[in-house]
Amino acid sequence: MIDKEDKLPVTRQCEILELSRSGVYYKPVPVSDIDIELMRQIDEIHLLYPFYGSRKIRKELRAKGHKIGRGRVSSLMRKIGIEALYVKPKLSLSHPGHAKYPYLLRGLQITKANHVWCTDITYIPMSRGFCYLVAIMDWASRKVLSWRLSNTLDSAFCVDALEEAIAKFGSPEIFNTDQGSQFTAAVFTNALKSNNIAISMDGKGRWMDNVFIERLWKSVKYEDIYLKAYSSMAEVRNGLANYFKFYNEKRWHNSFDNMTPNMVYFDTIAQGQAAA
Repeated sequence: MIDKEDKLPVTRQCEILELSRSGVYYKPVPVSDIDIELMRQIDEIHLLYPFYGSRKIRKELRAKGHKIGRGRVSSLMRKIGIEALYVKPKLSLSHPGHAKYPYLLRGLQITKANHVWCTDITYIPMSRGFCYLVAIMDWASRKVLSWRLSNTLDSAFCVDALEEAIAKFGSPEIFNTDQGSQFTAAVFTNALKSNNIAISMDGKGRWMDNVFIERLWKSVKYEDIYLKAYSSMAEVRNGLANYFKFYNEKRWHNSFDNMTPNMVYFDTIAQGQAAA
């Protein structure tokens, strides 16, 4: 996204994209294999017990044979953005300089495809290292419209996923996100505005406002990521391509009378066209 060879100074490029200049020059320190394994186990414990803080997570890890102190547990939890009482890793941290938008979904009946889309980011553990996943989901059908992987938490991969979803499926009426800096950045909100999409954002700390994509993360991890133990981003990418194809086309949803997300999505599209 940042081109150091461009005539435009890096400082100005960072200002335009609302990115930290220090991040452009930052060289990450490799995470040890031990910490990677601990982070994976912390993520698993957190999915099972989202109300656990560092003390109880430490007890779970000690029960598994890890001699670890609370300070180290807290440090690793911060690294992947986990806090107690959240159903997800809190990866999307707010930016004080970015505009926030009101939550538009309260009391709204969402029964048709492309009425509301939503998005979120989650931490993906690998056998060596980790990465981040963003997905765009249709709220009414739970269909995963697009997704991207990244080894950094910036807005670029989120915008790429958004643009792919719009190119394939058109624009929704409303797009809902949390207040994370990736989604409040001008580069992301401008992509929504340029397609005449109303912007909705969860209230701070209200993970339930985006609950369906939270449930997607739990399915992704228990039904694919934790079972496969991928060793590289290339393997994760290939594996998730297969998983999301299965999720959209084969995975039955009890809440939809055992229909798949694709069935619900295209059925409501057809009903809308017939009514028009």
